[in-house]
Amino acid sequence: MERLEPPGLAETVDDLIARTAPDAEAERFITDRYGPRASPPVLLGAGEWSRAYAFTLDGAEVIAKIGEHGEDFAKDAAVAVLADGVGGVPKVVETGRAGSRHFVVAERAHGTYLDELDGDGMRQVLPSLLSTMRAVRALPAPGSGYGAWLPDLTAPHATWAQTLTAISGPEHPRVAGWQRALAESPTGRGPFDEASEVLAELAPACPDVRQLVHSDLLYRNVLVAGGRISAVLDWGNSLYGDGLYDLAWLIYWWPFYPSWRDIDIEAEVMAHLRETGEYGDDTRLRLRCCLIHIGLDAQSYNAFTGSWHYLALNAERALVFARGF
Repeated sequence: MERLEPPGLAETVDDLIARTAPDAEAERFITDRYGPRASPPVLLGAGEWSRAYAFTLDGAEVIAKIGEHGEDFAKDAAVAVLADGVGGVPKVVETGRAGSRHFVVAERAHGTYLDELDGDGMRQVLPSLLSTMRAVRALPAPGSGYGAWLPDLTAPHATWAQTLTAISGPEHPRVAGWQRALAESPTGRGPFDEASEVLAELAPACPDVRQLVHSDLLYRNVLVAGGRISAVLDWGNSLYGDGLYDLAWLIYWWPFYPSWRDIDIEAEVMAHLRETGEYGDDTRLRLRCCLIHIGLDAQSYNAFTGSWHYLALNAERALVFARGF
């Protein structure tokens, strides 16, 4: 099987160099802000929206993330309060501005990234992963609305169905221009439109379940230690809606990790839901709608980044679920 990449993992050498090059301004900010209380910061990694630095503060290990979008860091802080240790959500020490950018400092968690596990490692940790996400579904979801919530705990949509079908509506500013790029891509809009039409037909039957959803479980956002989940990181993409979305996320991206292919993730998810009493007559419908949405969202991101190969792959995968599940 071809090694398929989740969105965001495909990049050029120039992109990689740009992301991992020293950021003197960020490093100087940490040194100036904390002075002798802090050890020299070390770049841990850089994603699409922020960079992460490790250092000690007053002798304790912490991580500072610095980026353009302060609302992401405010959501990390809000979830840390809501979770109160559930699921290994690191406690936040401080949030604020770093010049023209924003920052969050949180306790450092250790472990291996979930994405890097081999088949045996994933088989060992899967029960912990499923139980952790169940604990997240049980957390309070304060505020109002459905969809991507803001730091004030409000979300833009009146129903979960509206959240799902909004993927075909106005563009989010962070990925502005993706619809034109999709239309002009080698794949074109055809597969996206077919899948979104199916989603529009199915979504109104989805119940308005309102839970906390991570919605970005892979791409180095989950740490594993001792065969268990040690941390769930980066809640910037978090939603209010059907918590089955996080389980659908695993089902959707599973084939993109060949080392996990011997684990039937769909069967594992269904068994987990039956065991917890969460399986119902509408479970497959709810999962199917989430799966289609994930595929559509991936296409919008791939179009925005110009990743035509991965756009084609996600267009094909979204149609798999649009045509049946």
